[in-house]
Amino acid sequence: MSGSLPSPRPLRIGNASGFYGDRFDAMREMLTGGPLDVLTGDYLAELTMLILGRDRLKNPAGGYARTFLRQLEECLGLAHERGVRVVANAGGLNPAGLAGAVRELAGRLGIPVRVAHVEGDDLTRGHPGTLAAHAYLGGAGIAACLREGADIVVTGRVTDAALVTGPAVAHFGWAQDAYDRLAGAVVAGHVLECGTQATGGNYAFFGDHPAGRLRRPGFPLAELHEDGTSVITKHDGTGGLVDIGTVTAQLLYETSGARYAGPDVTARLDSVTLSQEGPDRVRIAGVRGEAPPPTLKVGLNRLGGFRNEVVFVLTGLDIEAKAALVRDQMETAFDAATSRPAEVRWELARTDRPDAPTEETASALLRLVVRDPDQDAVGRTLGGAAVELALASYPGFHVLAPPGKGAPYGVFEDSRVPQDAVEQVAVLPDGRRVPVAPARATLVLEPAPQPDPPEPPPAGPTRRAPLGLVAGARSGDKGGDANVGVWVRTDDAWRWLVHELTADRFRSLIPESRQLDVVRHVLPNLRALNFVVGGILGEGVAAQHRFDPQAKGLGEWLRSRHLDIPEALL
Repeated sequence: MSGSLPSPRPLRIGNASGFYGDRFDAMREMLTGGPLDVLTGDYLAELTMLILGRDRLKNPAGGYARTFLRQLEECLGLAHERGVRVVANAGGLNPAGLAGAVRELAGRLGIPVRVAHVEGDDLTRGHPGTLAAHAYLGGAGIAACLREGADIVVTGRVTDAALVTGPAVAHFGWAQDAYDRLAGAVVAGHVLECGTQATGGNYAFFGDHPAGRLRRPGFPLAELHEDGTSVITKHDGTGGLVDIGTVTAQLLYETSGARYAGPDVTARLDSVTLSQEGPDRVRIAGVRGEAPPPTLKVGLNRLGGFRNEVVFVLTGLDIEAKAALVRDQMETAFDAATSRPAEVRWELARTDRPDAPTEETASALLRLVVRDPDQDAVGRTLGGAAVELALASYPGFHVLAPPGKGAPYGVFEDSRVPQDAVEQVAVLPDGRRVPVAPARATLVLEPAPQPDPPEPPPAGPTRRAPLGLVAGARSGDKGGDANVGVWVRTDDAWRWLVHELTADRFRSLIPESRQLDVVRHVLPNLRALNFVVGGILGEGVAAQHRFDPQAKGLGEWLRSRHLDIPEALL
């Protein structure tokens, strides 16, 4: 990308971070591994905003991803020499502070780079009681900075895909209503945003490939074309793989229905077509777009109270009876305490085996989690009750670790505000502040119509077997909800899956979801189903409501469940 004039040349845009804490040397690897026009970094997640909010309480000058600054210290010269622009949301809660720190770093290193930032997402003052309240902005502010010659653009809370739509708009000169093109960029951005999840990381069918190939997956990049199509690939010589399966898995990650809404455009995921163009090259085409919704999502993070836990180890015989005894003893102690915890949750994990060859494999784990607004209720009350049972409970009594004082936990919620209620500003390298207008045309978001399913496969012999023998899955969190995307690789398997894996069958396979709202979305082009499980994660990842607080393993649990599968598919 050069200058401010639109270019028809394909835009080669890479990713070097999928989260705050991702592989530190990825920035150098991406800058030295092959040609790039733009390098993006996604550092923010719902939990990250809470972490940065707590950082800002300790240091008002902080609130941004400090690792990004350390990466730039090693790589700013490389990016400048190679003409690669860097766009990252590492600004977190303080994009102006990070932009200033980058300028100071560039001055110290003697590298003449132009730094800009985007602000306006911070709505905390309008939401009293929150630690951080931020609107999810689109790519228009990033585009404005790049058009004015910025080499480095840092933002606060933008949608993950905005890191790609912004550079694309600046490079190709797309109009605000070029919805199909914008939607193509959104889909490419969604594939890139989680880094190596697009190149074989966390991949359901990892066992189909040599172990050495997936030991260190390379980071992904997209060759984005002016018509909105793209090719997902990676630098030559890096590990991992890019195929239709890895791209499908990432497309389903943390999405819900066929309409994937954002501030720039609503992308129709049911229009996406994927084709293997060559080794480690997957073409994305056919993406349709619609006007964005009239509102922006706002992420609200607040402190919910205090949390504590203790894990009792139950060894050998009479596991259920031992669990019942210690549970009764702890509940009795809580009832007698001056401050009983407001929330008490028990989970028994039967990790024990009969006639086990080691003590560890002979043991089950009984996990007790307590929450309360009062730290004493989760610290002194829990700790006292648990420790006092050391010589007075079940045979073999011990715990994995004594309970501590209790730690604060966060709560994530989301709301909506009108697009024109947020004053987005592009702060250019020369200090000028340019207001960024909201979308002129909007469309109220409605669920996409569900397509008619194909004819079911002919009846034949079946075998009881794990779903994962024929289907891949990837799951993740969206606030208190979880999504589980399930896909298959052949048309025959799709005809079976779409009829077999209904929302009711999902509930039967995942008992935890039986009392929850489960919505199924059908994506025939991807041979995929996407299930949204409402409320399974309680108040979000920071509340650590369940054993797997981000639902990362929920899809793999589903794949391990047994169904009657046609033998022809096995």
